[in-house]
Amino acid sequence: MSTARLALMSVLFAACLGIQLLPRPMNMEFTSLITFTTGMVFGIIFGASLGATVMFINGFLSPYGTAGIALPFQISGMMLIGIAGGLYVRMGSGRFSAGGFFEVAVLGAFLTFIYDVVTNISMAVLLSLTGVPFHEALIAVLITGIVPSIMHIVWNTALFGSATVPMVNAMKKVMLWR
Repeated sequence: MSTARLALMSVLFAACLGIQLLPRPMNMEFTSLITFTTGMVFGIIFGASLGATVMFINGFLSPYGTAGIALPFQISGMMLIGIAGGLYVRMGSGRFSAGGFFEVAVLGAFLTFIYDVVTNISMAVLLSLTGVPFHEALIAVLITGIVPSIMHIVWNTALFGSATVPMVNAMKKVMLWR
């Protein structure tokens, strides 16, 4: 592994973790974008690993409190985003034209929706431990999670659409720099 590649991966990890641990408005995060672009540039393993590690650390140090039972769901959801970044490139996507901006915006919305459903399931599991039937807990959690999910999806759609292509281009330039 080249020094530039290792340095870039370290900076991405530190930036991702630092931003994730800062107090910020709920569901306005950069972890999904950084995890996705890491998957695009470095591959599935590194994208998934970055997402999993950041969410694991965040699960204990988050300004919102510890993740508890949600932790494995958060880790799985973010790993999926890193995997999607790697698969996006492997499948011949990753176009860097105007269509590419739109494509990653839609993909960002979809991945955010999936992440929110996965993490909402963890809340339903927690609620079901109190004696509420799981299907009722899931319905309640999904209904109460609609507004935060919409905010999260809108944020990540705009973020993925505007920042993925420039970020990937910058990351590739750094890796070529000697």
